[in-house]
Amino acid sequence: MKIVFAGTPDFAVPTLEELFKSGYDIPLVITQKDKPKGRGKKLQYTPVKEKALELGLEIYQPDNINNEESLKILEEIHPDFLIVVAYGQILKKKVLDIPKIDCINVHASLLPKYRGAAPINWSIINGEKETGVTIMKIEEGLDTGDMISKGIVPILEDDNATSIHDKLSKLGGELLVSTLKDIAEGKAVYTPQNDEESSYAPMLYKDTGKIDWNKSAREIFNHVRGLTPWPGAFTYYNDSQVKVHKVKLSDQNSQGEPGKIIEVSNNGVSVNTSDKII
Repeated sequence: MKIVFAGTPDFAVPTLEELFKSGYDIPLVITQKDKPKGRGKKLQYTPVKEKALELGLEIYQPDNINNEESLKILEEIHPDFLIVVAYGQILKKKVLDIPKIDCINVHASLLPKYRGAAPINWSIINGEKETGVTIMKIEEGLDTGDMISKGIVPILEDDNATSIHDKLSKLGGELLVSTLKDIAEGKAVYTPQNDEESSYAPMLYKDTGKIDWNKSAREIFNHVRGLTPWPGAFTYYNDSQVKVHKVKLSDQNSQGEPGKIIEVSNNGVSVNTSDKII
């Protein structure tokens, strides 16, 4: 079975590894352009490109996967599947129509909840008790295609965006391989999404990290761990920005104005919220 793989960040790497390990023919790996990073602005490979090079796979980095050159390359390969994992570009119908069987996406939420760019972060920020991975058929809408399979992961109190990312990226690769087997054997069930149950997980920006002390202790706790490591939660003290990497909940009721510092000790800084001290 011939698969073209499209992905860019660390999240996509375990899925590429699982496909390779399972013996699929992967004639091409598509990833975003190398980007300058650091003070020297040296071009840095995407994590998927690094893994593809390690595995000896051919790499293609188009400006736009929907352009004529990309279409010609994909049509010549004519894969059975185009697998997309956090690639970073919207695929248009001309691309979606090329694979013999399907275009499949590995999405890091329990669809139809948290469609969009940052499902891991928003599921934690919004206080969800569980999240997961959905293997879905790609259509022209944003994460609106039929669902084929799901895997569930609980969100524990000590989880943050980093730990959930790592759990879901591993699960995504394993679930995709088993789902492809079901599709090949005619066992897969394609289930339409209920749009009325959908929610959106928008992109994150640096300003997303600003803490609103008028929220509850639990909301701030979720905000901080949902934005670790990027963009990171922050507040201001004497006009200086202070990064907040970890928050611990307490049973103490707030003692006055939200955001007011109550105590500084070796255990940390105690601050009022709208209900409890954190």
